[in-house]
Amino acid sequence: MHGQPPADASASLWDRAAEAHARWRAGDRLALDDLVRTLTPALWHTARSYGLSEDAAKDVLQNAWVRLVRDPGQVRDSQAVAGWLLTTTRRLAWASTRAREVPVEEVAPTAPDRSPTPEEAAIAGFEASRLWGAVNSLNARCQRLLRIVAFAERPDYAALSADTGMPVGSIGPTRRRCLDKLRLLLEGELA
Repeated sequence: MHGQPPADASASLWDRAAEAHARWRAGDRLALDDLVRTLTPALWHTARSYGLSEDAAKDVLQNAWVRLVRDPGQVRDSQAVAGWLLTTTRRLAWASTRAREVPVEEVAPTAPDRSPTPEEAAIAGFEASRLWGAVNSLNARCQRLLRIVAFAERPDYAALSADTGMPVGSIGPTRRRCLDKLRLLLEGELA
């Protein structure tokens, strides 16, 4: 099975992950690369949803992958690999947030405070709220499309077409129209 092409791009994320995991368990070492490419965007979003910094989220993902690689037998059913990795990522992210809660007396007095000021946090929260409020006011098709492309580093248009039922050639123009509507909504709030 070594060197077998990755799963069909029209398959769901979970099916592609299961297929890559099955190939890896069968001895195809390159299949692990496919599994990592397939699941890392979802795992990244999961880790960051816990409020972790970019570096902390990278550590969480690395630890999740290391746990899988060190003991591949803990996921016997390849259909369960995506769920197992998501659960592991959630647990590690939660543990990371707990580990960051250091009592004040243990913080070095010379350590620079890199956290945002209350004003910066309030502005960021307001902007995020405004953005997602505007996204939520778009039609369901635009909401779904923008959420998918927002969290994919390089969206796979063939898979996106299969997931949304949109022809590949209409994804870009539809995304542009949705972004234009979103921009008008956000500009209208400022006017």
